[in-house]
Amino acid sequence: MLVLNQEEVARLLDVELLLPRLERAFVELSAGRASVPPRVAASVPELGLLAAMPGYVDGVLEAKLVTVFPGHDPSHQALIAVFDGETGTPRAVMDGTHITAVRTGASSAVATRALAREDARVLAVLGAGVQGRSHLDAVRRVRAFAEVRLASRSFDRAQALAEETGATAIESFEDAVRGADVVCCCTHASEPILRREWLAPGAHVCSVGASQEGPELDPQTVSAGLLCVESRVAFEPPPAGAFELQGLHPEAAVELGEVLSGTRPGRASAEEITVYKSMGHAVEDAAAAALVLELRSAGS
Repeated sequence: MLVLNQEEVARLLDVELLLPRLERAFVELSAGRASVPPRVAASVPELGLLAAMPGYVDGVLEAKLVTVFPGHDPSHQALIAVFDGETGTPRAVMDGTHITAVRTGASSAVATRALAREDARVLAVLGAGVQGRSHLDAVRRVRAFAEVRLASRSFDRAQALAEETGATAIESFEDAVRGADVVCCCTHASEPILRREWLAPGAHVCSVGASQEGPELDPQTVSAGLLCVESRVAFEPPPAGAFELQGLHPEAAVELGEVLSGTRPGRASAEEITVYKSMGHAVEDAAAAALVLELRSAGS
């Protein structure tokens, strides 16, 4: 059985090649051609959790084990096991920490390409950690941004990442958001870091924060316009679902795969606010892990 460490996975995983694989995985998911049970987790009181995310999509059978310990750096660490989809034989175990980071930002890029205005020119990324870095890389691949802003609860971290990535460090979340066309919320905040009144008409919001204690977005932002999710499982209680969506009806949202396939409408106007609330999904891990194995096989 093949074992791939984080360095090998990082060398092999190509974001440009991953984007169309994710699009296909989302379409398969929304079409009912994937098998993905809701995420389950074992909690370590006051410290973190260990979640299990098995899934089957497009011939790929895999399972991810991921820990989320907010007080640790990195906060998310993972392993992914891939099995033969015809025989059930284990094929590979690989680092899932890098895959989790990259596929999350890449999925936001897929959502941004599908939902953001074509003329979007200002990107704001909130959070200067692993996901802030991932989004700065992935989302800039799908729109020609003329200005990229980065804000964090730690301005020093924002400055350091901004210097590395060519973004501009902004001292407050509000200043970063006002006037932005695309806003990516990439924090582990347990209370809203974004306010509806900060958003410009026609803005697109991606939120990947999934704290076990509270929401990253305020209710007014969630209900501001078109709401998009990976799967309507996101309306279930955490850890399967999002705090922001509790109490809302699942039909309040479209699935990303529905928008991509054209079975449900996406953005309705240039002034409409669109929100992509991501919880992370096993089909994303399956698409990324399969790509890693294909690229390794092609290079060997």
